[in-house]
Amino acid sequence: MQQLHAQSIRILGIPMDLGQQRRGVDMGPSAVRYAGLYDRLTKEGHTVDDLGNLDVPVRDERSVRAHRWVEANGGGLRHLPEVIEACQAIYEEAKKCAGSDVLPLFLGGDHSIAIGTLAGMACGGPLGLLWVDAHGDFNTPETSPSGNIHGMPVATLLGRGVPELVDLGHAGPKLRPHDVVMIGIRDLDAEERTALANSGISVYTMRDVDELGMATVARRALARLGHLPRIHLSLDMDSIEPSVAPGVGTPVPGGLTFREAHLLMEIVGESHKIASMDVVEINPILDEGNRTAELAVELIASALGKRIL
Repeated sequence: MQQLHAQSIRILGIPMDLGQQRRGVDMGPSAVRYAGLYDRLTKEGHTVDDLGNLDVPVRDERSVRAHRWVEANGGGLRHLPEVIEACQAIYEEAKKCAGSDVLPLFLGGDHSIAIGTLAGMACGGPLGLLWVDAHGDFNTPETSPSGNIHGMPVATLLGRGVPELVDLGHAGPKLRPHDVVMIGIRDLDAEERTALANSGISVYTMRDVDELGMATVARRALARLGHLPRIHLSLDMDSIEPSVAPGVGTPVPGGLTFREAHLLMEIVGESHKIASMDVVEINPILDEGNRTAELAVELIASALGKRIL
């Protein structure tokens, strides 16, 4: 089997838990590093530069009061000013890598970091998005039952939502619907389901994975994005079956198996189009012996070069 070429990889931790309610995902970057990420990537021949963690806002008393208001009244956006501040900083770091030979690996944190990572990477020209997740993250403030921004990044990147997030980094949408493919989807809110079905995004639910098989789904996804020179791979660890990856904040039964997840990473990696990657939503508080972070390291390695033979 063909080996991938060694790459220059830049790791940036984003210990951010502002986009959701449950605490703990801010420790995700440390858990992945503890699981041996640096050594695993260098073993595959990559040059790795770990920049440490980005400073992100913490939940102060003002944001906690706003959180409680949303909880009492429904809808809205939790911790919006802090998320904007964090995603703007993420955008600036991602923009430095866009169009270069460096592959940035962003370790979350919750999935709202993608608002910043994708906006920054889009500065380098046409970009496809492969969104591997149990959730569609296609809510807007009007459709979200919770007000959690980690359920809104794809909608935001396509120009739906509040201007402060849609126009983050630079004005307007960062992606086009036909340049986005989702895999592993199995948990959608009612209005989100309708919006996603009419969006033009290519969505492979877990039923599709069951019926078609992961190899077919992965290759169809790549064919859909085949007109693009670069792909951003955004991996939410809750896409995996919770018995395999228990350390996530929003587990949903019926996810990708261990081998399905690895096969997807391997096939996508062989396309030589991965230009950047997010790995998000690891919550060590809920994990069992750091199993989820260890799996994340192996999936990253598969996406970036590890092969059985």
